[in-house]
This record gives sequence, structure tokens and C-alpha cells, in this order.
Amino acid sequence: MTILVLGINHKTASVDLREKVAFPEEKRLTALQSIAQSALADSAVILSTCNRTEVYLHNKTVAPQDNPQWIEQCIDWLAEVHRLRKDDLMPSLYSQQNQNAAHHLMRVACGLDSLVLGEPQILGQVKQAFQISEQYYQDRQQAMSGELLRLFQKTFSTAKRVRTETDIGENAVSVAYTACTLARQIFDSLRKLNILLVGAGETIELVSRHLLRHGVKSLTISNRTLARAQALVDKLDSNQEIRLLSLQQLQEGIDQADIIISSTGSPHTLISQEMVRQAQKIRRGKPMLIVDIAVPRDVESSVGELDSVYHYTVDDLQTIIQRNLSRREQASAQAEKIIQEESDDFFEWLKVHQFSDLIRAYREDAEQTRQELLEKSLSALQQGENAEQVLQELSYKLMNKLIHQPTQAMQTMVRAGNAQGLQAFSQFVERKK
Repeated sequence: MTILVLGINHKTASVDLREKVAFPEEKRLTALQSIAQSALADSAVILSTCNRTEVYLHNKTVAPQDNPQWIEQCIDWLAEVHRLRKDDLMPSLYSQQNQNAAHHLMRVACGLDSLVLGEPQILGQVKQAFQISEQYYQDRQQAMSGELLRLFQKTFSTAKRVRTETDIGENAVSVAYTACTLARQIFDSLRKLNILLVGAGETIELVSRHLLRHGVKSLTISNRTLARAQALVDKLDSNQEIRLLSLQQLQEGIDQADIIISSTGSPHTLISQEMVRQAQKIRRGKPMLIVDIAVPRDVESSVGELDSVYHYTVDDLQTIIQRNLSRREQASAQAEKIIQEESDDFFEWLKVHQFSDLIRAYREDAEQTRQELLEKSLSALQQGENAEQVLQELSYKLMNKLIHQPTQAMQTMVRAGNAQGLQAFSQFVERKK
């Protein structure tokens, strides 16, 4: 039995190759069907994000001596399904088996293998990949293999434990998220505040999403072109009403803002000290947070000299981010210990589960042998043969049949120098005496 992961990620492959090896949802279902039809694995889960593609496969019948050949078949399948040359894929491909595969999946789900250390989105992506596979097998009235099912369930509980017992996800390490974290630190609640965002690019989009998730009710976006600002609002697809202002109306937005977060590509300053001073007169000096994450700056640095105005630049945020990264790295060391414990625990279960199947199969084989010999003996007795002779032959044949496989196993251990296995068997025999 083997659990295998094959994959590429942001560390091993270029964006171009990652795009070629990606599995959109429709292709993912086709790939699962291909795996089933080719009998490549009993079950599979395909994880595909912008930063990684990984295929988790479980094959309960592959023998140790056939393992390298089976892995080659899996690699051939991955190259073929994406119509890539195997030689183009191999330099970027990694693989792990059994306990190492379990350990790898847990690190991925906990964000320890991510581009941004500890990022939480990957756990949702792993869950979604698992749910797609689980639904695929249910729709076909098949069961996902118990081993793969147990691995992913164990992974989700491990990720929950890491999030609960460490601070891996507590400290912001993106500019957009750090800006929102600052706002939450200065103000008790963002819900009743007026927030002005200046710009309509990717960073402002991320800031908008963070703020909307925290229940912001009054959000205004000011941008040079209102069409682009409207496109951003449409992209956010929020039920919350978002007000739009042109840069010519910027003062109007500043006059009402408790928080201003600015990120434009303007070569000139957009918000001057005088503009903020005027706003503070109207606002009667209520606290104002201004976060300037533009390069070059959108806000005059002197605004921080005004009373009740908190002013942060992108350099300030980078300092916070570096400090938070350091904290996440410390937390990741704790997370690694938890993952090692949990992967060890899973592998112990896997060994017991694997050998329980072996023991069950051995007992079923022994029962079949007993029934066959018993039927022959009963038939001999019915034909009038000597009862004592029939019983002697039955016991002799039964003994030979039952000790044949264990004897072969001991001879194999002797040839392999497996002293630990022989000692365990010897101790059992001694106890029987």
C-alpha cells in the first residue's frame, strides 16, 4: 500500500509551468475519471491553486518491489493529462510517499509551505479539493479509500490545532492586511466609521475586501477615473453600498473620513497637510488615521504633525510586517512540532490499519484451509476409512498448511537480517511454552 503526492509549487516551477499544470474544476473531474479508468489509484485528491498543483494518490495493491514502476506511471499520467513532455516536467516535480506525504500535506494545509508564511487561504483550498474528490466518488456510488479519507481528516484537525495553539496566523504580513490591522488597533470597531480609500488598484481591492469582511458600513472610494472605481465595486460584488468620488471631490471625502488609506500611482502628492487641517476643523479634532501605502507618496509627511492624526507610510508598514514575519517564524517552529506529532500519529494508525487488514486476510485464509481439510476428512469418514488415521492426517496437513506461511516469513527475515522481527517472534513462542 502506498500514499503518494506528486506536485510542483512556487518554489520549484515558473508561473508559466504552473499555469500549464493547473487543474480547473472541469479538468479536475476529468482527471479523477482518468485515474479511475486506468486503475492508477484507488482514490485521489487534486489540489490546484495559483501557487501549486499537487495530486494525492492512494494505491492499496502496489507491492514494495513495484513501487518505483508505479510512481513512473503516475508521472507519465500527469505529463500526458497536461500534454507536456515528461522531460519538461521532471526538473520541477517533487514526490513524497506515506508518512512523508502526510507530513507534507499537513505543512501545506497549515500554511508552512506557502509563499506567505502562515497564510490561511490554503486550508480552505485544501478542504475544497478534498470535497470535490469526495463528491466525485459519492456521485459514482464509490467510497474514497479509508486511508486517504483519514489522512485529510487528520490534516484538517492538525490545521485547527496549529491555529489554536500557535500565533501562526495572528500577525499581518501583507501591506493591505497590515493597514486594516492598524485601523482595528486604533479604533475599537470599524463598523460605524467613515472610511475613504484613494485609488482602485489591486492593493485597494485587497483592503476593501478586508474591511467589508469586518462589517464596515460606510466605505468611499476616490479615484482619478470613476469608471475604474465602479469596475472595482462590481468586482467586490458586495451588498454594502459603496460611495464613489472623483479626485476633484477628494476634499469632500477627507472632511468626512475617520480612516484614509491611499494607494495610487500618482507622481504627485494628493493629500496635503492643509487639506487634512481643514477636515479636522470640520470634524472637531476627532482622531483620524491616514495610511499612505503608495510609492511615491500620496500624502504629505507633515500631516502627522497635526493633533489627533495618526499617519503611517509604507515604510512604517514594512517595519511592522518584518516584525510580524519574525513572530510567524517563531510560531512556525511550534507548528512544525505539532505537525510532526500528528503525522507520526497518522502513520502509527496507518501501520495498524494496514496490518489489521493483513491479519484479517491471514485468518480468512486459515479458515478456508480448515474448511477444505475438514470436508475431505468428513468425506473419508463417510466412506468408512479408519477414524484415527483420518484424524492423524487431518491434524498433520492442517499443521503444515498453517505453519507454511509463517515459516516462509521467518526465512525471509533471516535472509534480510531482520533481528528485531525474529526476536519478537521468538519471545511470542517462549510465552506460548
